[in-house]
Amino acid sequence: MLLALWSPKGGSGTSVVAAALALVLARRGPARLADLGGDQAAIFGLSSESAHRPALGGLCAWLADGPTAPTERLDALALEAAPGLALLPWGVAAEFEPAPEAGAALAAALLDGPDTVLDAGVVASRPAAQAAAEVADASIVVVRGCYLALRRAVGLPLVARARGVVLVEEPGRAIGETEVAEILGRPVLARVPIRPSVARAVDAGVLPVRLPRLLSAPAVAVLDAVLGPDGRHQRQPGSGRAA
Repeated sequence: MLLALWSPKGGSGTSVVAAALALVLARRGPARLADLGGDQAAIFGLSSESAHRPALGGLCAWLADGPTAPTERLDALALEAAPGLALLPWGVAAEFEPAPEAGAALAAALLDGPDTVLDAGVVASRPAAQAAAEVADASIVVVRGCYLALRRAVGLPLVARARGVVLVEEPGRAIGETEVAEILGRPVLARVPIRPSVARAVDAGVLPVRLPRLLSAPAVAVLDAVLGPDGRHQRQPGSGRAA
């Protein structure tokens, strides 16, 4: 199963939500977290040296090779981020924008192997990330109750194919769960409140060992919605493949 998380606008919390989903998924069996956003190594407290892997690059180097990049090289990129969870880091920032075909090839390669969470980041500015999310078994939109973010999301065809929404809730926002669901036409699968305890866990790099319940509970809700009652992925119409 390949589950892609993405956002229409930066600063929505996609990477933190993706990390939480991957950690909860790893409790159920071997899992991977593929980082197209570039922040996962820092979230997991990994050193820049190990995350960049100069000899191998990262996913950015894999994408640079285009659709013919060898699938087996992905295994060589993997770093242990937490028990049962392998991280495929972004690596050193590329000086070019990978082609959509490379992103689709990456998603196709990730479909084979352990269950994988893909942090696709802001897809509107990353054609390869958008293509990868399109090929995934299911995708989830991560947004705040922000008018600008929702306005951008409405114009993206990927929204119509999304399984649902994770709403990152900020105090004082007038736009809530009901409005988000109505505007995007997709159900809100979980809400993640912004709290100091979550920020402290992320800033200290201890998310892998002290995942706050404010993140783990929404992650469980999302995975249950995607995997279904028997723990197996239920195919989404228009997704890359059946489970």
